[in-house]
Amino acid sequence: MGKPVRSRPRRSQRTRFTRSEIRQMENLLVEKKDELDQIFFQNVTKELNVASGRAGSRAIQMEQYQVQKWFQSKKRNQATEVTSSPNPLEEFINISDTSHSNSAPESSSDLPKDTGEKVPDETNLEFEARSSRDGAWYDVATFLTHRVLSSGELEVRVRYQGFGAEEDEWVNVKKAVRERSVPLESSECWKVAVGDLVLCFQENAEQATYYDARVIEIQRKLHDIRGCRCLFLIQYDHDQTEEKVNLRRLCRRPAN
Repeated sequence: MGKPVRSRPRRSQRTRFTRSEIRQMENLLVEKKDELDQIFFQNVTKELNVASGRAGSRAIQMEQYQVQKWFQSKKRNQATEVTSSPNPLEEFINISDTSHSNSAPESSSDLPKDTGEKVPDETNLEFEARSSRDGAWYDVATFLTHRVLSSGELEVRVRYQGFGAEEDEWVNVKKAVRERSVPLESSECWKVAVGDLVLCFQENAEQATYYDARVIEIQRKLHDIRGCRCLFLIQYDHDQTEEKVNLRRLCRRPAN
């Protein structure tokens, strides 16, 4: 019997820019802010993909639309940036804590209370959220609104980076929203240890997404011109399967 076909469309690949790539693009945005045409995006995409960290790996190759979207979003956010703008997730929590502690629920209904408040975009994509549809983690582009359930739990409605309104989703703040995981540079393999929780890029015929995983074993190897050659045996949390992966497919959790 063949593998069942998923009824839900495949979400696109969510390859992440490394910190060095972001710094490079931020410098280009300053230097070439009036030259952001298709040739510019094409050249930047090509330059990123021939770098030692991405060359030869189809799974982490950038596409031109991803590069173009980053520049357009960054430029738009710079134009609308407000000095000392609040952290949107903290604002959600503060508003919720205040309103929830000062008033009792009006009814015992299980229906949530939607505040209808809009919160601005988080320019630097500081958060990621776990989708209830596939259990994978996606960068948060916008916190749209929040609500408090009758149980007292806080949920936020998020728009995922790179997806439209049809993919907007309510997620539990405590269980499914967290600070964004950090892509690892080729020289940072020493930061990964056995037992660590990591975010691992998984690509198959149906999807290309990031899932939580635990590091089970590490094979340390000498680096060469291509970068880190170490191999990491990981076990995915969502289905307990194991896989050997290279550093390019891993993101680490931010330090506490």
